[in-house]
Amino acid sequence: MRFVTAIFLLLFFSITASAQTDAINNGSQNAEVSPSPAVDPIEEVLVIGEQPGPGLWKASKGDHVLWIMGTLKPLPKKMTWRSRQVESVLAQSQEYITPPSVNVHLNINAFSKIMLLPSLIGIRNNPDGKTLKEIIPAELYTRWLALKAKYIGRSSGIENWRPIFAARELYEQAVEKSGLTDETNIMPVLSKIAKENKVTKAGPGTTTELDKPKEIIKKFKQMPMDDIACFAKTITRLETDLEAMRARANAWAIGDVAALRQLPDADQDEICNAAVFNAALAEEHGLQNVPQQKQDFWIAEAESSLAKNESSFAILPIIELLKPNGYLAVLRNKGYVIEEP
Repeated sequence: MRFVTAIFLLLFFSITASAQTDAINNGSQNAEVSPSPAVDPIEEVLVIGEQPGPGLWKASKGDHVLWIMGTLKPLPKKMTWRSRQVESVLAQSQEYITPPSVNVHLNINAFSKIMLLPSLIGIRNNPDGKTLKEIIPAELYTRWLALKAKYIGRSSGIENWRPIFAARELYEQAVEKSGLTDETNIMPVLSKIAKENKVTKAGPGTTTELDKPKEIIKKFKQMPMDDIACFAKTITRLETDLEAMRARANAWAIGDVAALRQLPDADQDEICNAAVFNAALAEEHGLQNVPQQKQDFWIAEAESSLAKNESSFAILPIIELLKPNGYLAVLRNKGYVIEEP
């Protein structure tokens, strides 16, 4: 999920996945989407086959080292990631720190999860029954229609969705049809290496406990959300950044960090997450400061691991490693020595 840090999008998909896992033979979909028309060819040729990705960042204090791998999404669909450097470093480490996360835990049993399914109907829709045409500025809506025709095709159902959900669906379809994917083999490979070498896994993050998810779903359906900016940013990115997105994917695959620095990510996540975190329901659950909480959790785990282990391994989105004020800047300001690949 591209907007995974947004708690209500995460809530929707976690409840749906959980309920559908417990349900038997439940294969219904809310919207019917016809086959998409042919997509114009894109110039950038994507790499294929086995690729190593970039080298590792290194944070150290004394003789204790934290090796950090920077990940990227999306990546070339026909690429398989494998890095012997990463395999060796992780196998010899004492701890593996996974990316910071926001988790949703439902305090209900499996049967109750199944019973939630009817309440999920229409959860993507605008709360007032309006369509995108009615709430999106005319010029922006015209641009949406052009991209929708190109990447989604005819779909009447999506016209009733909130802008943030419609934008997300459009983005995912455009990425897939551009030869890219968010589904890579990286996490399974890392988990397998850690397990085979008995490397302790640490998952810094925060968990939100939901005692009455049905009530939260009901509130969410009626909750206003300022998500036009998210919609606009996504449209602009798909109009202007798809070629650069493919170039970034290639640069990551072959380990060209210099090229990645020259291709700053036009990611829409920050704006889209802000639309959710600034909503009243997020504040009600104390979730308005989740991005900072995630960074604080990861930094605390990294410092703890550096203090007790000679060698530790971690993964972070590469955008965070390239930011001048990102996670590495925090460690540097705390006195750790940072070396780049």
